[in-house]
Amino acid sequence: MEIDKAIRDSDDRRLKTKYNNAIYVIQRALALYSIEEVAFSFNGGKDSTVLLHLLRAGYFLHQVEHGHSNGGLSDGEFTFPIRTIYFETPSVFPEINSFTYETAASYGVKLDIIREDFKSGLEALLKAKRTRAIFLGVRIGDPTAVGQEQFSPSSPGWPPFMRVNPILDWSYRDVWAFLLTCKVHYCSLYDQGYTSIGSINDTVPNELLCVKGSAVEKQKFRPAYMLSDGRLERAGRAKKLHPVAASAPAASNGLKCAEPHQGSIHTASIVAVGDEILFGTIEDQLGSSLCRKLHSIGWLVSQMATVRSEVDSVAEEVERRKSMSDLVFIYGGVGPLHTDVTVGGVAKAFGVRLAPDEEYEEYLSHLFGDKCTGNRNEMAQLPEGITELLEHEKLRVPLIKCHNVIVLSATNVDELDRQWDALIDLRSTNLLASAAPFVSKHLTTSLSDLEVAQPLSKISIEFPDIYTGCYRKSRAGPLIITLEGKDQETVEAAVEALSKKLPSGVKQLLV
Repeated sequence: MEIDKAIRDSDDRRLKTKYNNAIYVIQRALALYSIEEVAFSFNGGKDSTVLLHLLRAGYFLHQVEHGHSNGGLSDGEFTFPIRTIYFETPSVFPEINSFTYETAASYGVKLDIIREDFKSGLEALLKAKRTRAIFLGVRIGDPTAVGQEQFSPSSPGWPPFMRVNPILDWSYRDVWAFLLTCKVHYCSLYDQGYTSIGSINDTVPNELLCVKGSAVEKQKFRPAYMLSDGRLERAGRAKKLHPVAASAPAASNGLKCAEPHQGSIHTASIVAVGDEILFGTIEDQLGSSLCRKLHSIGWLVSQMATVRSEVDSVAEEVERRKSMSDLVFIYGGVGPLHTDVTVGGVAKAFGVRLAPDEEYEEYLSHLFGDKCTGNRNEMAQLPEGITELLEHEKLRVPLIKCHNVIVLSATNVDELDRQWDALIDLRSTNLLASAAPFVSKHLTTSLSDLEVAQPLSKISIEFPDIYTGCYRKSRAGPLIITLEGKDQETVEAAVEALSKKLPSGVKQLLV
């Protein structure tokens, strides 16, 4: 078998390890299920192309191991017996279609063509033919791979079958190392600068591979395997605007900005992740501390939320907040435990995969030493193509930034203080844009809430740029009225106007 020989003759030790692990998963599946009970989902992309050839090698070695072949068959005489399903859609690239059918003909692959959506097609397939396991070319970081292992039952609500993921732990670099080492054909789009291929509606060549100096109307791109940073694999996916960003103004009582990222007030959202907070087991002190810190530099916190330690819960909240705020801060759920799902949720919110980050892994190895194995090693899986590591001398491990989402690893206020100080020092990189400070005035009165309600309502109308609010430190204590804004003269004018509308007995507090 030419695939096995090419890997054995290679000097790439990492590739050999990945290959051996994948072959083991394939042979394990073939031992658990008969050949009639397994299927392979092929889509013409680089990942499924890798899996096709791994399956060819794995089945061949499985046959040899069980004495069904003497290993002397030539590649041309070897047929591929695993049922292969191909979902053909109107939005697929013509090059993908051509490559799929040519590959099937070259390697004796019998295709089951399905022209329905994936779920409906699977339901029909499983009804028509006995299928207990399906080989998938899923890699960590794929939104559908969150929470999966090499053998994972199908999700609730889907037809029952075992998902087998032989290349789950492979990186972008591993995929191309395999394809180039084995010298197998792959879709021609990858030689035209495409690095991650979806549909014709959401995929363009990766700009990072554009040849400098080439004319705009005739841009030239280097091949996909020349992308030096695999984290940027999905940079070729066309980005779609979120309609909520255009329709939901970031407004609060008196503090208005026309739209996110455009107003004079910078807005932030804070997301806490943790069942312990929602259960009342622990008290969240980081949120209030972070609010004070943001307020001190002129930023407005427009939303605070606490979500369950579930990938989908994190993803849904981040998806909502990232398009409505200049920055989203998220903490909790970061670490090696099974409940530490924050990074996976952020990846899913952006529709990217988790993939090994060698630079981050080096930091973890330095921190944990020989203990940086197993689950701790999985901590080095970061959102692919969108992750920026925020390094600072005050931090033992860099903070993770994915576009406008910052993942804080702090578990207490002291750690948050250190991370915040690092972020402040990094402001020169436009991380936390400079904002005009808030001007605050506080008044105290013995009047009741009812007595101040109407005057405050009038002030809110007269001074729409001023926040007005009230609170008491205790039920029997005085009412504290707060007026806050960005312009000192306007705030002072609002204080003077309110003083005239209220009865006597109001005192101003110095802040």
